[in-house]
Amino acid sequence: MVRSKTVWATALLLTATLGAAAVPAVAAPAAAPRAAAACPTGWGSLGRTSWASTSGEYITDVRTGRHDCYDRFVVDVPDATAAQLGYSVHYVDRFIGDPSGEVIPVGGGAILEVVVRAPAYDPDTGAATYSGRTGQRLPGVDLTGYRTFRDTRFGGSFEGQTQFGLGVRARLPFRVLQLDGHLVVDVAHTW
Repeated sequence: MVRSKTVWATALLLTATLGAAAVPAVAAPAAAPRAAAACPTGWGSLGRTSWASTSGEYITDVRTGRHDCYDRFVVDVPDATAAQLGYSVHYVDRFIGDPSGEVIPVGGGAILEVVVRAPAYDPDTGAATYSGRTGQRLPGVDLTGYRTFRDTRFGGSFEGQTQFGLGVRARLPFRVLQLDGHLVVDVAHTW
């Protein structure tokens, strides 16, 4: 009786093994396509301010960059530490040049005013350190192909601070980063 149970168990295992081997292999389901990188959220569109200011450091350049989720505006102040870079960044209805009080037209659906608490001139000599001209587009900045940025304007530099007008597609969320030597403003492509 023990022998017949062993024979039956062996036959059963052999049948199960052969049956499993006879079943055609099924391809594993294709991996889901990789999702696009999630864009940062929660930046908001309310103004931001830091009251720090530079002492002897000045602006030398302004540039922009395109990223997957945002357009970037960078003001170079090479000798300033992150803690020294004071700023005010907020949406305005009209871009008004300081100190002239004149309205400077800026293209786009919304205007983001960027004020950096550093001059665009050498405080010791008064010589210009950045070649921007009041009311004009920023030199060397080409916004072709940008999703958010539409226009840039130089507002002027007066009493140790410098003003820029950034025309954007709409009133979109933004963030401000203080880095050693750079003030960075990122404006999201969407909400």
